[in-house]
Amino acid sequence: MSASRTHRTIDTIWRMESAKLIAGLVRMVRDVGLAEDLAQDALVIALDRWPESGIPDNPGAWLMTTAKRRAIDLLRRNKLRDQKYVEIAREIDLYTEDDIDRALDGEIEDDLLRLIFMTCHPVISQDARVALTLRLLCGLTTDEIARSFLTAESTVAQRIVRAKRTLNAEKVPFEVPVGKELAERLSAVLEVIYLMFNEGYSATSGQNWTRPLLCQEALRLGRILAAIAPGEPEVHGLVALMEIQSSRLRTRINAKGEPVLLMDQNRAQWDQLLIRRGLTALEHARKLGRTLGPYAIQASITACHAVARTPSDTEWIRIAALYEALLRITPSPIVELNRAVAIAMAFGPAYGLQLVDELYGEPSLQGYHLLPSVRGDLLEKLGRWGEARTEFERAAAMTRNEQERRLLQKRAAACMQEGG
Repeated sequence: MSASRTHRTIDTIWRMESAKLIAGLVRMVRDVGLAEDLAQDALVIALDRWPESGIPDNPGAWLMTTAKRRAIDLLRRNKLRDQKYVEIAREIDLYTEDDIDRALDGEIEDDLLRLIFMTCHPVISQDARVALTLRLLCGLTTDEIARSFLTAESTVAQRIVRAKRTLNAEKVPFEVPVGKELAERLSAVLEVIYLMFNEGYSATSGQNWTRPLLCQEALRLGRILAAIAPGEPEVHGLVALMEIQSSRLRTRINAKGEPVLLMDQNRAQWDQLLIRRGLTALEHARKLGRTLGPYAIQASITACHAVARTPSDTEWIRIAALYEALLRITPSPIVELNRAVAIAMAFGPAYGLQLVDELYGEPSLQGYHLLPSVRGDLLEKLGRWGEARTEFERAAAMTRNEQERRLLQKRAAACMQEGG
């Protein structure tokens, strides 16, 4: 394997393993910033050694073992009590090559949920929680996070640094809280898992359109939360949303890894087990007897797609009404954009285009690539090929995802051919 190909493979492994790696290290050193540094150290060592030695059979275990050894060395250099590093040294024995798979299953998975509750502590702001989540759990760079939220990179970097310092200074426990404290932190934790799932469903950047393992991890965490807080409808709403969305993951790309849009997907290949699980979770949320929140409403929207046998069977009027309900409880230009799409599908592209044009002056959407993408789609349906091409080209220049960029460029080229 060439060095460049090895480095690409290592990058993929890092995106898959970094969250578990950091979570396991936080349990060990009780410091988010230090844990991230130790994980990065292990990555640097891998980048140096693996091109020569080859990628190990269990790269996640190799990274964890290397990082934990670095942690032990650091603790020894800092002259912590003998008992402390003796306990840690005993713990590292769990991660020998002989039984590494068994050790990693379970322990690290629990640590991820503990890490989320730790980073969702109210001592840090919501903006900081979001940035730290995308950094630690989704592996995004500060530049990618800044572009996602239309914020300066320096601002995002400062938020992350301050958040790590605050968690360390306040000695926030690395645990899943119970009772009142769990209830108080639950909405923040749900938001974090939601963001984690969305990054897996539509990757912000990189060569891949989706990151299925990230979706699977978010869904697993959501199911655990549903067991921990069975009386919270929004927990079941989020689980329903992730179950139903996950049912479409394998149809969102073709054999070449290229994006396949919703209306073009092979619905016969949607995972019916996940759909049934999602519909059951949604019904459970409804039966709890409270007003549906944003996650349950979004799950209701995805359910409309899941039960439609063909695109023409989709209840677009109901979807538009659900987006209207979502808009009332969570006002957002992005929700307005989605509502415009639903209205276009229900009543025609001209109606949707009028709503989209009203959003073009919205400051928060100026760098949002889906705004020109949606406008291009509506213009294309109206036969306004030249304008549609311009919008697709604009969207392609904005996105950081390579597969999405190619799709938008293809659509622009198709408009040029149609327009003559």
